[in-house]
Amino acid sequence: MTKIKAAKSLVAGALSLAYFSIAPMSFANSDLPDLGTAAVNTFSLEKENTYGDAYMRVIRSSAPLLNDPVLNQYMTELGNKLVAHATGVKTPFYFFLLRNDEINAFAFFGGHVGVHTGLFLNADNESQLASVIGHEITHVTQRHLARSFEAKEKSSAATMAGLLGAILLTIAAPQAGMAALATTQALATQAQINYTRLHEKEADRIGMKILVDAGFDPNGAADFFAKLATRYRFTSKPPQMLLTHPLPESRIAEARNRAAQYPHRYIPDNIDFQLAKARIQVRFSSYSEEAALALFNDKLKKRSYEFKQAAQYGLALALLRSEKEAESEQIIDELLSEDPNNLFYIDTKTDLLLARGEHKAAITLLEKQRLLKPTSQVININLANTYIENNQASKAIPILEDMIFLDRQNQLPLLLLSDAYRKSGNKAMEHYAKAESMALAADYDGAIDQLNFAYRLSESDPLQLARIEARIRQFKQSKRAIEQL
Repeated sequence: MTKIKAAKSLVAGALSLAYFSIAPMSFANSDLPDLGTAAVNTFSLEKENTYGDAYMRVIRSSAPLLNDPVLNQYMTELGNKLVAHATGVKTPFYFFLLRNDEINAFAFFGGHVGVHTGLFLNADNESQLASVIGHEITHVTQRHLARSFEAKEKSSAATMAGLLGAILLTIAAPQAGMAALATTQALATQAQINYTRLHEKEADRIGMKILVDAGFDPNGAADFFAKLATRYRFTSKPPQMLLTHPLPESRIAEARNRAAQYPHRYIPDNIDFQLAKARIQVRFSSYSEEAALALFNDKLKKRSYEFKQAAQYGLALALLRSEKEAESEQIIDELLSEDPNNLFYIDTKTDLLLARGEHKAAITLLEKQRLLKPTSQVININLANTYIENNQASKAIPILEDMIFLDRQNQLPLLLLSDAYRKSGNKAMEHYAKAESMALAADYDGAIDQLNFAYRLSESDPLQLARIEARIRQFKQSKRAIEQL
């Protein structure tokens, strides 16, 4: 077996331990007590966080992550709303999106929760989406993965050895076989370490409580399960989630019974969910330009929408994608007149202004919004990018540095920061920012190379030399720490 083939095999093995969809299984009707962390003795939170950080760096290096600030901010706000009503939270949560039409979501060490864009495409409302995320949050707070690993470790040392070997090879040779992370073949191996029935029962029950406490419809879970069961009952190619875990009627019935225990109340859908869904349909799905235009024209013609504004927004995006900027801008301007602070509309208006070269108008719009939303990822990314394009890179740098300080897992500000330093003529810091970005993607060797370039360009600055030396030592220590797990 060649080195590359071995790396692919081990990475696929690691993925089988990291990726988890909702595991629909049949359970008894009696509720179970919270197990919490009582069953976890040797797998410390510190170890979980170390593994979680390593997994996330591997995923960034190759998986189809969405670096879309609008969708990322929506996903983070929705996830944090649910986490605020969870118990047993012992680690920060990090929510991210993968561009994949498959219906899937997963959680792994360190509070990382990944959601496929296919989940948006198939959910009818925010409560359905939130029910899946609440379920995954529960897997984290109840430390189900750590408990499963302890059980596996007792029965098979090869499981842990294979996992650690995959992480080590990934960091040592990040380009070798990384594409395997996103393949169906790798995802299909997740069945090797599915959550137990007990864990799934617990996640269903606690997840619904989180859902309700956060103000969502308790029927969201059952409605989504029922929709999937009906749609794919007779299909020859069901989604990945149902291939691995068939969806029995008993789980839908249990979800219905559990939801019926809560007082009935009307929960209106959130327009932001419908805007996010429209954005994914146009920009991050398999829809062609013609199909996207037809979809939203048909919705508006037949009035088949929850929110007219969301259908109009989808049409504006489809028109922009088809290079019909004038028609797109007319719709966006109408939407902005109704809701001038909506981040979805502001982001698209910025795209339209930049397409015409109206950088000053875009800057005026975004600077005004930044006074209202100083920490908004959407506003800050757009403003920094516009500054860079308008040859005002020095203004972008402090904005991006603040973003990095607040969110050290976001690669997009680092990529823009490297560009800003390049345009401002600071080659040393350009390499430094590139190094930080590469380290986030598990490429420690590449990051150290970039820091060496930065070092040679910083000979006249003793403080910067010391900073670079310290970072090189930290990257070497991080790599050794993974090797010693």
